[in-house]
Amino acid sequence: MFGVWGHPHAARLAYLGLFAQQHRGQESSGIAVSDGRRLYAHVGMGLVAEVFDAETLEKIELRGGGGPGQGAIGHNRYSTAGGSVSCNAQPLLESYVGGQVAVAHNGNLINAEVLRRKFEEAGHLFHTTSDTEAIVHLLASPAQQKAPDPLAATLRHLQGAFSLVFMFPDRIEACRDPWGWRPLSIGRLASGHYVVASETVALAVIEAAHVRDVEPGEIVTLSERGLESRRFAEAQPRPAMCAFEHVYFAHPASRVFGQNVELAREKMGETLFRESPAPAGIDCVVPMPDSGRSAALGFARASGLPYREAIVPNRYVGRTFIKPTQTERNAAVRLKLNIIDELVRGKRLVIVDDSIVRGTTTKAKMDQLRAAGAKEIHLRISCPPIRHPCYFGVDFAEKSQLIAAGKDVEAIRAYLGVDSLHYLSIEGLLACMKGDAAHYCTACWTGDYRLDPEHPEGEYAIEPAQLKIFG
Repeated sequence: MFGVWGHPHAARLAYLGLFAQQHRGQESSGIAVSDGRRLYAHVGMGLVAEVFDAETLEKIELRGGGGPGQGAIGHNRYSTAGGSVSCNAQPLLESYVGGQVAVAHNGNLINAEVLRRKFEEAGHLFHTTSDTEAIVHLLASPAQQKAPDPLAATLRHLQGAFSLVFMFPDRIEACRDPWGWRPLSIGRLASGHYVVASETVALAVIEAAHVRDVEPGEIVTLSERGLESRRFAEAQPRPAMCAFEHVYFAHPASRVFGQNVELAREKMGETLFRESPAPAGIDCVVPMPDSGRSAALGFARASGLPYREAIVPNRYVGRTFIKPTQTERNAAVRLKLNIIDELVRGKRLVIVDDSIVRGTTTKAKMDQLRAAGAKEIHLRISCPPIRHPCYFGVDFAEKSQLIAAGKDVEAIRAYLGVDSLHYLSIEGLLACMKGDAAHYCTACWTGDYRLDPEHPEGEYAIEPAQLKIFG
């Protein structure tokens, strides 16, 4: 996600911000702009460069009009709720009794179905399958519109992970859930205009200084008055920052939850070596591109073994983990990775990867190495086995999809066809985190959920009173 207010080239900055964060979603992309009076949006399926050519970008920028009233927000979608279809592309642009609003969402709501059912029973029509649309219906509902702060009242009814960027004709509002699951940062351009972005790498691209992160439970407003802040809820005493952001999701150049991602991953690799040293006779350490590279550097440095880039990625094929179907993931693996036969044939290798989710793409990678003549493959994974579903913004929600949910490490090793397999322990992973270990969400590894996804109206509700929508 990205947002900027008041800049005469807001749409172009949003375009650059989305390009910098393409790794966070590849299914659809979109930009909404404000001219100070009305909102306009262009969204489409595909990568940023596929949705926005020079002509399209110029048109959306002209609609913004330039000048102090102009703002823009953008979004790259990676579906975790609702399908990979055009109607779910964001930002969602809607009109309601309060005017127009555009919304971009990073995360996943566990009470979206509860909200949707209440609205549908009251006769509301939905035109997407995304959980984000329920937020707009809630904002437009009579009870919220009567509140002194309609947006804050709306947010207090949401349960789950949400970093949100709203744009109204006269301002941008950005917020994070009280648990702080997903990142959201504030930057400032040399011109004095403020921006928000999911990751700090986007701020660096547009030469904006990182001011700070949006706090859990906070709403920040970007308008002609500059930057303002208010709270809709107190931050939870035990936050739930997603540790998988550092393992896989975030860009190495980003600073997420106060910690550089590249350095965290290198430390994971070093810790992985200490927990699972390389067997005797290893020829080299090979990273599985791209997200395994940082941990492999740490592993090689700690072990003293040579580091070789024996697997070369095709830069024009997207990330396989966030492809929406397994068929697409398998095809992308074959297109994406090219083995340098001369570096692996007859060699004993330590392969370092960041994670194993479903296992099928990892098996395809190991099969490619065997076909290229690798003598031994010792696989090292820089996070623990993923055994539990994620309900808070990562797309492995069904337990049946997770290889570690039904197999122990030895069975996984046999399935993958490798000579040895070791994962980083949960203690080792958390030791690599800069913050308090208790403040990270590790539910996909441990099953310790901060919120109960099966009972979204239960005791964990942010606002314990009965949900009020219609007054």
